[in-house]
Amino acid sequence: MLIGDVARHSGVSTRMLRHYDALGLVRPSGRTAGGYREYSAEDIRRIFHVESLRSLGLSLKQIGRALEDPASTPSALVSDLIQWTEDRLEREQELLKRLRAIDASAPTGWQGVLRIVELMQGLNSTSAARRQQAVLARPEGVSVPAELLAGAVLAESDPNVAGALRWALARSGGDGVATLAAGVHSEDVDIRRRAVLAIAEMSEAPGVTTVLADALGDPDTTVRRHAALALGRRGVTGAVPTLVGMVVEGAGDVDAAEALGTLSQDPGCADRIITALVDELAAHTANSAVRIRLAQALVELPGTTVRDVLRQLAHDDDPAVALVASAFVGVLEARSPEDRGDEDS
Repeated sequence: MLIGDVARHSGVSTRMLRHYDALGLVRPSGRTAGGYREYSAEDIRRIFHVESLRSLGLSLKQIGRALEDPASTPSALVSDLIQWTEDRLEREQELLKRLRAIDASAPTGWQGVLRIVELMQGLNSTSAARRQQAVLARPEGVSVPAELLAGAVLAESDPNVAGALRWALARSGGDGVATLAAGVHSEDVDIRRRAVLAIAEMSEAPGVTTVLADALGDPDTTVRRHAALALGRRGVTGAVPTLVGMVVEGAGDVDAAEALGTLSQDPGCADRIITALVDELAAHTANSAVRIRLAQALVELPGTTVRDVLRQLAHDDDPAVALVASAFVGVLEARSPEDRGDEDS
């Protein structure tokens, strides 16, 4: 069969058939009297073998080795091809992410596009200082996609860079909550911690309270504490048990006490908080440090009940507890009647 006939039946162009011949990949078995290439049935089968392997993504060099080298096994070649394809897909996914980030920024000119590309390159630096500089050096008037910053927050292990990213994200004017919410449900506890910290600083974004409330059920203590502090500042009473636990455990107890003070502005919640703290006092009669922390938390709360509890503690059998409680009673009594919650003065 002549080359033109082979091209028509196989779908492989005459130019490609000549290229196969030049490479020694598929050489026609014969020549006509006029010197034209003549392909045998075996040659045509080899052409289809080459085309099949090309459809898998193999290079012509790899195909030649596969067809000629007895030591080349299909399993080894396919394994190499899988690895190469996975690497290529990863590179293309990274490119797609960059393109989407640029599109999300709605650039009005090439300067904006170049700035986003520069930011992404900076965030991929191995230097923490370089990553932080890339975040903080954003010029005025350039919009940075919130999703890009949110993704960087979840991946950032350096605390200084992470802080800069959270700052930039909170001021980005975009909505990165969806990306961060996915991080809250990650199997990686470090990612969950980063996500909750970042969400806690996005006070104006919709959906924040819902995501933080879900995080109160996280199996990780640190995640629950971050969520409780943020929710307490937002007036969400569901954070009370975790906040009281933080006071007892001495983990962020000052911040927890302040959050409980915020929640106590609701009279109904104030009674609930006072009851919880008093119950903990009764449960830790032998632990001076815990009782002092509980007294410190009580002084943040309004009402006469708090003063009554502290006056009782001023006569506690533990001298350290009694001394601290006496000091707090003096502080409360020095406050104005409005601050003290006195009915009469």
